[in-house]
Amino acid sequence: MNDNHRIVSSENEELILVDEDDNELGHLSKARCHDGAGVLHRAFSLFLFNDEGDLLLQQRSDEKRLWPGFWSNSCCSHPRRGESMEIATARRLSDELNIEAALEHVYQFCYTATFGESGSENELCHVYLGKLGGDVQPNDSEIAAVRFVAASTLEEELSRDPAGFTPWFKQEWRELQVNHREKLARYCNPA
Repeated sequence: MNDNHRIVSSENEELILVDEDDNELGHLSKARCHDGAGVLHRAFSLFLFNDEGDLLLQQRSDEKRLWPGFWSNSCCSHPRRGESMEIATARRLSDELNIEAALEHVYQFCYTATFGESGSENELCHVYLGKLGGDVQPNDSEIAAVRFVAASTLEEELSRDPAGFTPWFKQEWRELQVNHREKLARYCNPA
């Protein structure tokens, strides 16, 4: 099967349950982690920039259970049972974008967000910054579209249409802009 169309995730894959200090508590299927109000589990969000300092955004596939068609950060997902964060992030970059990238861990935080009757995110999310390592080739089973955006343009879009972006992306971008500006400036020109 072509790398740009392969199925790379399942509602049955086992995710890692954690407490608010990121201590592992057990495992549960992705589906059950996202049912109702959700169960706190480990996740990650990657912000990747090109040589011009523009951020790679992805539009989530219309087939996604939560926030289909919304714009979000470059890549986000969960480590699976038995996976380290390093292995999980590398796997997901390959699965979704067919690339590799060196990543810098910036911070972690807990958040919850509900998407109507479809379910919720309840995650302890690790946020990373990185430079793109190669041409992006999106997997259309995960991603509807990708685009690069300058920080100033992104700020305008977030002001004009905040409902078009995922809730975790908006929280993470604000946190990076406010409390991690120095690290962010190594990758892009902050707005």
